[in-house]
Amino acid sequence: MMNNQKLLKIGIVGTVVAVICCFTPALVILLGTLGLSAWLGWLDFVLLPALALFILITAYAAWKKYR
Repeated sequence: MMNNQKLLKIGIVGTVVAVICCFTPALVILLGTLGLSAWLGWLDFVLLPALALFILITAYAAWKKYR
C-alpha cells in the first residue's frame, strides 16, 4: 500500500495534468500537430473521468493525512 504522502503527490500531479489537458488547448494543439486530430472526439470520454479520478485520489489522500 502506498503511503499517504506519495498518494497525495500522485493525486495532485494527475489533477494538474488532467486540468491542463481539459481546459487548455494544449492537447488539441499537440494532437493536431502530430496528425492525430481524429482522436479529439474521444478526449472528453478519457479526460473527464481521469480528472474525476485524480480529484478523488487527492481528496482521499488529504482526508487520510489530516485524519
